[in-house]
Amino acid sequence: MSESVKAVNMSDKNKKIPLIAVVGPTASGKTAAGVILAKEFDGEVVSADSMQIYRGMSVATAVPDEQEMQGVPHHLVSFADPSVSFSVADYVALAKNTIEDISSRGKLPIVVGGTGLYINSLIDDISFDDTCGRSDIREKLESFAKTNGAHALWERLNDIDPEAAAEIHENNVIRVIRAIEVYELTGEKMSVMKVKSRGADKPYNCCMIGLTYRDRGKLYDRINERVDKMLENGLIDEAREFLKRENVNTAKQAIGIKELRPYFDGEEDLGSCIERIKQETRRYAKRQLTWFRKRTDINWICLDDINLLNFNDSFTKILKTIVAKSDIL
Repeated sequence: MSESVKAVNMSDKNKKIPLIAVVGPTASGKTAAGVILAKEFDGEVVSADSMQIYRGMSVATAVPDEQEMQGVPHHLVSFADPSVSFSVADYVALAKNTIEDISSRGKLPIVVGGTGLYINSLIDDISFDDTCGRSDIREKLESFAKTNGAHALWERLNDIDPEAAAEIHENNVIRVIRAIEVYELTGEKMSVMKVKSRGADKPYNCCMIGLTYRDRGKLYDRINERVDKMLENGLIDEAREFLKRENVNTAKQAIGIKELRPYFDGEEDLGSCIERIKQETRRYAKRQLTWFRKRTDINWICLDDINLLNFNDSFTKILKTIVAKSDIL
C-alpha cells in the first residue's frame, strides 16, 4: 500500500477508512477479484457471507481454500458455532473491528461477499435498535410457522411491511419473526426503522465493485459447474454429518444442505436433489442481483465483455482502473 494510504489510515482518526467492496451473485468470481485486489493494493479480505461464517459447512458455502486464497488473509469465515444465534448486528460489529484492525496495520480492507444485508448494513453504517424481544410474541409466531408453514408466516410480514418482506427470504423464519416482532412491539415497520438508522456520515471511503453477466446463461453455467465441484469436494458427506447436528436450524437452511435431506431420508433420488441445489442457487443469484441493483454507487463489471483468451490480465486491469478512478487511495 502506498504511503499516502497509510497516512490517511493512521495520521488522522477523523479521516474515513479506505475500503473496497466486491459484490455480486454467487459464482460470479468475487473471491478471485478480492484476491487480485488484495495483491495489487496490499490488502486483506473480509468476508460478507451470512453462511460462510459457520464452521462445518465450508464445501456447501464455497469457503475459499488455501489455493484460492493465494496467501491473502481472509477474515470472518468458518468461525461461528452454528448452534449460536448470529445476527446482522453481530456481523457489523465484528466486521467494523476487523476493518479497523486491518487499516491500523497499513493494509487495505477488501470486503467480499454476496449477502446484501451484510454489505448494506456495514457500508451504510446502519445502527440497530435495541428493542428487546418478547418471548410470548416469538413463541406465538414460531407456533404459527410450524402449523401453517414458512410461506404463510412470510405473507403476514408482507401484509405488514412489504419492503422488509422483499429483503427477507421466506425460509429465513428467524428474521421474518424478528421483523413481525419489531412491528408488534413498536408499531413501526422494520424497513422504516432501517432508513432512519442510516448514518449520515459514513465511516468508509468506499469503492464498490459489482460483478455480473449480461448473458444470464453464462452465470447459470458457472453455478452448475460450482455445484458439480462441490460434489467432487465432499458435499454429500458434509451435508449428511451437518444434518445430524441439533440446534443448528439457521445454518441448516444453507443451499446445498437442506436440499439433500430428502435423499438422506430415502424420499428422493440423488439426481433430483442435486438438480434442486442448482435451481435454488440460480434463484438465489437472481435475488442477489435484484438486491444490489438497487444501489447506485456500484461500479459494475460485465464479465461477458472480457476476452477469455487474456482473461486474468484484462480483469486485473479493469479492477485497477476502477479503483484508481474512485480516488479512495
